[in-house]
Amino acid sequence: MPRKEEDASKPPGDLLYKRIAEVKYKERRKEIEDIMYCLIVQKFMDRDISMIPKLIASSSPDVITQIDTIPRQESKLESVHSSDALEIIQSHLSLISPPFVGPRSTIVQRSKLKLRELYAVSIMYGYYLKRVDERYQLERSMNTLPNVKKLPNMFNDVKPNPFWFLESLVQITPDDGDRYGEGGDAAEKDCDLKSYVMYLDPETLQSYATIRSKEAVAVIKKQTEALFGWPEADDGSLGAVNDEIVTVTFQGLAMLILEATAFGSFLWDSQGYVESKYH
Repeated sequence: MPRKEEDASKPPGDLLYKRIAEVKYKERRKEIEDIMYCLIVQKFMDRDISMIPKLIASSSPDVITQIDTIPRQESKLESVHSSDALEIIQSHLSLISPPFVGPRSTIVQRSKLKLRELYAVSIMYGYYLKRVDERYQLERSMNTLPNVKKLPNMFNDVKPNPFWFLESLVQITPDDGDRYGEGGDAAEKDCDLKSYVMYLDPETLQSYATIRSKEAVAVIKKQTEALFGWPEADDGSLGAVNDEIVTVTFQGLAMLILEATAFGSFLWDSQGYVESKYH
């Protein structure tokens, strides 16, 4: 109420200019979102990667989802990332998706709502990972990577972030069981991206575990809705009441996650480009 009284006390001209400024701000944000989205789609096209079409649910095990109707392109999606980042993405893939036991053509049924959440989280995962990887690659090129004799456990001090699959990013088992134990000497080994992530202090980790702009958040929402729709309950909330079942193969699940992480990586690139041109 005080705000309305304050607005009422202002001259009509001031209110008009304020309203015009608000409209222009919203229009500018929408334009930036569209530019970022187009840049991302163009990056997929440049790499000859077919994006997954909108998913249509089917409870019949004989009708697989559209993910499995496009050609296999895992290698193209993996090539989006550096070899260091790809190693962590494989860890992410194994942690948040069902174990790929048996043929990759094995058909499973999954909640469409859960797949939607998995896809959105994987976009953000790719976004965060590209952000950290850029810093890592820069330090490696400058030969300033740390020699970590024993990795400190920084993650207990990191504040919870609903948009960050923390356990997938940081609970990484070294390839060598005693690599950082008494039997290993990390100073004699290269600091890989896994080690580098674990080396960062909590404040730095927290800063990387955020989406840097409202426009980027809107792009994630736009892509997720384009693929999965928006299963709203009668009251407009997102709920399991309208959830559906999607039939997909293990290979299709892997493709879904790989596309999402690639989208997140491209999102970081497009955001940087837009900021350099329009801010």
